[in-house]
Amino acid sequence: MATVETALGPVATTELGPTLMHEHIVTRSPGVQENWPHLWDREAILAIGERKMADLHGRGIRALVDLTTVDLGRDIDLIVGVARRSRVHVIVATGVWWMPQRYFSAHGVDAVAELFIRDITRGIGTSGVKAAIIKCATDTAGVTPVIENILRASARAQKATRVPISTHTWAAGRSGEAQQAIFAQEGVDLSRVIIGHSGDSADLGYLRGLMERGSTIGMDRFGLEHFLPTAKRVEVLARLCAEGYAGKMVLSHDANCWTDMVSEDDKRRIRPLWHYNHISDDILPALRNAGVTEDQIEQMLVRNPRAIFEAPKKANA
Repeated sequence: MATVETALGPVATTELGPTLMHEHIVTRSPGVQENWPHLWDREAILAIGERKMADLHGRGIRALVDLTTVDLGRDIDLIVGVARRSRVHVIVATGVWWMPQRYFSAHGVDAVAELFIRDITRGIGTSGVKAAIIKCATDTAGVTPVIENILRASARAQKATRVPISTHTWAAGRSGEAQQAIFAQEGVDLSRVIIGHSGDSADLGYLRGLMERGSTIGMDRFGLEHFLPTAKRVEVLARLCAEGYAGKMVLSHDANCWTDMVSEDDKRRIRPLWHYNHISDDILPALRNAGVTEDQIEQMLVRNPRAIFEAPKKANA
C-alpha cells in the first residue's frame, strides 16, 4: 500500500481524496516575528487556521499541500498545530522559494541537496515531520546563479528520494521551460514535476508543451485576479480538458490561513476571491458550466494528486 508523509505522519494515498496541491498554512518574513514578537499572535493564528481548515473540510477537500519553504517563513510547529486541529491532511514541503537567504549562495549544489534530503528522510528540524515534496522557484529575474543551484539541488534531492517537485514560476516569461530544461539535464523524470502557477498563462502552446514533455501543470492561483482573471482561467482549463489534458493538471489557490504581508481585513477587501473555498464554491460550478465533466474534475482533484505521491517503482525492482 502506497503512503505519503503528512504533518501528522504517513497516510495511505487512497485516503487523500480531493487535494489542493499548492497552498500555504502561514507565510511570513523570516526573522521578523522572532525579533518583534508583538507582531505574532500564535494562538490567534491557530484559531484562524482551525476555522479555515474546517470550512475546507466541510466542502469536501480532504488534503492540502503546504508549499511553504524556509524563505517563506516555514514554521513546522505551527503547521503541526493547525494539522492537529484539522481533519484535512497537510502535506509539507522542503526546498527554497525565489528569495533564498545568503546561505544558499555560499554553499554548493550537493550541500543544499543534502538539506532537502534530510527534511525528507529524517524530518524537519527536531519535529520528526518528514517533507513529501520539494519546492523550488524562478520568477521575473529568471535563472540566476543561486536559483540555478537550488533547481539543481532540488533535482538531485528528487532523484535520491523519489518525492515529487513542485515549482513556482513566472508564467508570463514561460519560466517553466527553463525549469524543465535544468531538471532534464539533471536526469529527473519530468512526470515527477509539477510546473506551478501555469494557470496564470493563457498561452495554450506554452501549457501544452509543458505537459507534452511529461510534467503536470498547476492551475493553482484561482482568486488572484491580477495575474489572470477567473473567467479566462476557467476558459483555458476547460479548453485543455476538452483537448484531453485533464490527466496532467492539478488545482489550487496559492492562498493561506494567515500572512504577515496583509491583514485578514485587507485580504478580503483587495482580494475577495483569494481563499481556500473559491474552487469549491465558484470554480467547480463554472467548470461544469463550461463543459468539464465530473470525471475530469475528479481526475484533477483526486486521481492526479494521488498518482503524484505514489512514487514509481525502481526500474530494477
